[in-house]
Amino acid sequence: MIWIIAGVSATSGDPSCEGLTGDALELCRDAGDVGTAIGVGLIIVLWAAIDVILGITYGIYRLSRGRKS
Repeated sequence: MIWIIAGVSATSGDPSCEGLTGDALELCRDAGDVGTAIGVGLIIVLWAAIDVILGITYGIYRLSRGRKS
């Protein structure tokens, strides 16, 4: 969650758009928003993948412990 919050809040003061006006400024801001959305999406996908891996590992561990009894 900290990565997502930090990533979204860091894009508000993008210095690469300074000096632009009109359509160029809007395009620069939109491109930054797209990059932020891709970054947040990758963090969420990574988080979900790790949860699945940990869940499968825990399930295998529980199955192996139950059969030894």
